[in-house]
Amino acid sequence: MPPYSPGSARWPAGSLLGKLQPRARQELLDLGVETRFEAGQVLLSEGAHDRHVLLLSGFAKVTARVENGEASLLAVRVGGDTVGEMAAMDGAPRSATVTACGPMTARVLQPGVLRALLMRRPDVAIVLTGIVADRLRWANRRRLDFRGYPVKVRLARLLVELATTYGHPVGGGVVLGCRLTQPELAALTGAAETTVHKGLRELREEGLLETGYGSTVIRDLPRLRRIADLAPEE
Repeated sequence: MPPYSPGSARWPAGSLLGKLQPRARQELLDLGVETRFEAGQVLLSEGAHDRHVLLLSGFAKVTARVENGEASLLAVRVGGDTVGEMAAMDGAPRSATVTACGPMTARVLQPGVLRALLMRRPDVAIVLTGIVADRLRWANRRRLDFRGYPVKVRLARLLVELATTYGHPVGGGVVLGCRLTQPELAALTGAAETTVHKGLRELREEGLLETGYGSTVIRDLPRLRRIADLAPEE
C-alpha cells in the first residue's frame, strides 16, 4: 500500500486522517511536499523556530529535555497524525523533539498552507482542535495517574488508551498501533523499568495481553479496562 492512501481503513481511528471524512482527508493529503525520513532521524527539534507541520505516515516519538538533561518520552504519534501544529499556530519555539521510529514519509505543510485549509474547511479545523484538546487532556490524566494509581493500574490505563486510539482489531484481540519498549512504557507511566516488567508479566499471566518482538496484542480489552479503573466502553 502506498505511504499515503485516501481510505480511512489505512489510518488509525484516533488519528487526524482516521477522523476526517473522505473528501476532507484527500484534500489534506494533496497538500504539502512529501519528504522521506530514516529511522532515528529527527523530524522536529525542541527549541527550534521553524513553524511547518508534518503529516506522518509512520510511528514517531515525542521527547523533551528535563532539568538533568535527560530526554523524557512524552507521547507517541502514528501514521495519520500531525506533529508541529502548536508552533504553526502560535509561532513559539518547538516544545519537544519528534524522532522517526522507522523509515517513513511525511507531508511537510507550511503554516500558511495549513491556515488556509482550516479557513476553507472548518470541519478539518474542528477535528484538529479536538485532537489537540485530547492530547492536553491525556497529559493531565497522566499527571493525575502518577499520584493516584499503582504502577500496574497506570500501565493498564496506558495500554487501554493506546489500544482504543491507535489499535486495530485482529482475531481475538486488538493490536496496538505503536511499538513501545519497556523503558518507553516506563517513561510514559512514570515507573521504574523493573516495575513495568513485573506489571507486564502479570498482565500476560492473567491472559490480558501478549507481547512479542515489535508487537503487543490486547486479548481482553474489557477486563483490562476494569483493571485500569476505567468505565466500560460504550
